[in-house]
Amino acid sequence: MPLLKLEDTYLHKGKRKALVREIKQKGISDERVLEAINTLPRHFFFDSALVSHAYEDKAFPIGEGQTISQPYTVAFQTQLLDVKPGQKILEIGTGSGYQASILHLMGAEVYTIEYQKKLFEGTKKFLNRLGITDMKLFYGDGSQGLASHAPFDRILVTAGAPVVPDALIEQLVPGGILVIPVGDRSRQKMLKITKQKGGKYTSEEYDYFAFVPLLGKDGWR
Repeated sequence: MPLLKLEDTYLHKGKRKALVREIKQKGISDERVLEAINTLPRHFFFDSALVSHAYEDKAFPIGEGQTISQPYTVAFQTQLLDVKPGQKILEIGTGSGYQASILHLMGAEVYTIEYQKKLFEGTKKFLNRLGITDMKLFYGDGSQGLASHAPFDRILVTAGAPVVPDALIEQLVPGGILVIPVGDRSRQKMLKITKQKGGKYTSEEYDYFAFVPLLGKDGWR
């Protein structure tokens, strides 16, 4: 990712406000989610060639076959997570670091894991430039979760999975929530899974979305 001047101008702030209005009209009602999206400069996470598109409600490529998710999708998943300050959250699929930074802004203790090594290394350096140094970044197979740091209050998967990996449910605390898109390679249904005492869980289904595939042992090969 080329080094950008990390400037947040009145024009950027105005575009961000317009983006927040747009996703609010699409049904996002959690004021803390909207505030985080309004606060975090999305254009910082863009390659210089695409930076003029940063406040469109669309996904864009970030290299290594990955994307920065559509803002509405980020907001929708974050709203389903029901994030509370101080919660320990695992994100599967660091990507550009944008979603993880939203969770960080909302006061979560964020652990995030990325399958693509080049992307992991670049994003780690970039987040340090932003001054986000207390986020825990890992390189590895996110479909297996992060057992060495479990359990988690929340787990968020930002790639399309063929199934719900058992390891992710196991790594939730009782009462914990997993948000994951599950389906085929072209589209996935968003699931919100809440773990009960005794290891049982309930599952709620939401709209269809289109994510890049979750790679790994319990993802796509």
